[in-house]
Amino acid sequence: MFSKRSISGPVSATRYVTCALLMIAHTAAADELKPFTSDGCSAFPDGTPTQQELWLQCCTAHDRAYWAGGTYQQRLDADRALRSCVEEVGEPEIAALMLVGVRVGGSLPTRFRWGYGWDWPRWYGPLSADELREVEAAANAAQ
Repeated sequence: MFSKRSISGPVSATRYVTCALLMIAHTAAADELKPFTSDGCSAFPDGTPTQQELWLQCCTAHDRAYWAGGTYQQRLDADRALRSCVEEVGEPEIAALMLVGVRVGGSLPTRFRWGYGWDWPRWYGPLSADELREVEAAANAAQ
């Protein structure tokens, strides 16, 4: 067990203040959007053995949303859109499995996490007007 002494005192207070200042400094720093990348369905097949890219377009659209990031609701909407897209190509069981995977995997600090186009950590929150313009410009340049 932790003793009261181990979690209080000037050393712990200094650590907490230092961590808070580092987090503030990081979020205050200009964060540049990295170019869009997609690895398809990440750690999941892009389709069936006979139709190897059956739901790849669903994953690419999902990656675009994850790359940009945004609010928690936007992430939930992107995950649900992925599920719907995969259901529409005739794979409802795969869609359900993928939904579970992205809900868990997209929360971890991986290369395919929510908001991966920005430096980590990138918390949930609306994109600023400048960030939205940056996302739109990058998306247009990629087409």
